[in-house]
Amino acid sequence: MTVETQGELAALERRLQERLHPLAGIDQDRHRPVTDPRTPGKDEADYTPAAVLAGLIPRPEGLSVLLTRRSDALRRHSGQVALPGGRAEPGETPVQTALREAEEEVGLAPRFVRPIGLGDLYRTGTGYAITPVVALIRPGFELTPDPGEVAEIFETPFRFLMDPANHERKTWVDAEGEQRPYYAMPHEGRMIWGVTAGLFRSLYERLFED
Repeated sequence: MTVETQGELAALERRLQERLHPLAGIDQDRHRPVTDPRTPGKDEADYTPAAVLAGLIPRPEGLSVLLTRRSDALRRHSGQVALPGGRAEPGETPVQTALREAEEEVGLAPRFVRPIGLGDLYRTGTGYAITPVVALIRPGFELTPDPGEVAEIFETPFRFLMDPANHERKTWVDAEGEQRPYYAMPHEGRMIWGVTAGLFRSLYERLFED
């Protein structure tokens, strides 16, 4: 890693600590919950707690984010780009859920992961309330995807994902003909869209918008 990259990483980590919610739980005074615009109206109790790992990996060329492409055999969201994660088990914190799911899905050992903070809660059309867990992942790890869940593991530059110029606004038409907006972030032949793109947009707003 270059000196420049080390300096950028230190500055980003300070920003993460300042702007994100603490690992102990979301600060309700600063919370800006996001509901997927494609989501029909639901009560708070209708959502199932879940968490994802937004893992930042220091690379010689800069930070990258660990992402997966979901298995084509899955019943929901097959083939889509996603962050490692899933529903919470009873009694789990978001950090515990994100670390467990990342280990189960891609074989990422928790000892390589250093959680920094939490993003804003993101409610999805499929009934999940997702807490993003932002963490630094120390290089040197080995990954083994669960073939039942993950078709591919890859990395995308954090700088690209946090550039609003790459956040394309698109429109989806539901079964009733109602138009619902969503974000898409195409990169190197892969389409990051829907909930995953919405999570990155929410994280950008938390970190870089006043």
